[in-house]
Amino acid sequence: MKKLLEANASYGRRRISQVFADFCELSALAIRNSVDHDGWDEREAQYLRVISGYTPEEADRFAHLLAKLSLEFEDDFSDVLGKLYMSLDLGSDHLGQFFTPYEVSSMMAQMTIGNYTEKLEGQEFITVNEPTCGSGGMIVALAAALRGAGVNYQQSMHVVAQDIEATSVHMAYVQLSLLNVPAIVIHGNTLTLEQLDAWPTPAHILGGWDARLRDRAAGVLPTPKPTEASVTSIHSPDIDIEGAA
Repeated sequence: MKKLLEANASYGRRRISQVFADFCELSALAIRNSVDHDGWDEREAQYLRVISGYTPEEADRFAHLLAKLSLEFEDDFSDVLGKLYMSLDLGSDHLGQFFTPYEVSSMMAQMTIGNYTEKLEGQEFITVNEPTCGSGGMIVALAAALRGAGVNYQQSMHVVAQDIEATSVHMAYVQLSLLNVPAIVIHGNTLTLEQLDAWPTPAHILGGWDARLRDRAAGVLPTPKPTEASVTSIHSPDIDIEGAA
């Protein structure tokens, strides 16, 4: 994955930080436009603006990169983009963009998983809020811990994640989308409550989570919880990063 990004940096003609940011944005736009019709035209125009700066061969590399990312999640859960970001030396003291190592996130999730499974004994699903989500590694680790405990996180957890930095939002959105995590990833400032955009994952949209969350807020009793705890197979949405988003 790192080599594909470096190749698209055209051997120094582009900053690797921009290539990485463009890949994350293109992937996020393609995934979102595959399921979300609201704002589709604006996102399509942005997609075309970004991809127009790359040759067809470079666009093809982005497609291969997204395919490799999807395959990584089929093997195991990890903060793949967070690790890739740090391996490219893109961390910044000034911006504070150092992502928690996934091993630490996984340990924290394992230490607290009992709190979540206990709550699920008396309710249909839990809600999780991550106000500074970065690449989404903490949520990925929690999903892995729930799966390890025999809980279908795709049905039993909803996430609201937020970050002030656009590339982090795109990273988290892509990873949570590929893992079928029901979530809304907000681009905004947690402290000032300013919100620039909200990115609902395919699992949120296709799973009818707007209605489920409204019903809980209104006190509507849910249907009985399914007894099947297995997680459905993970597949990326039908997207084409080479052409239209």
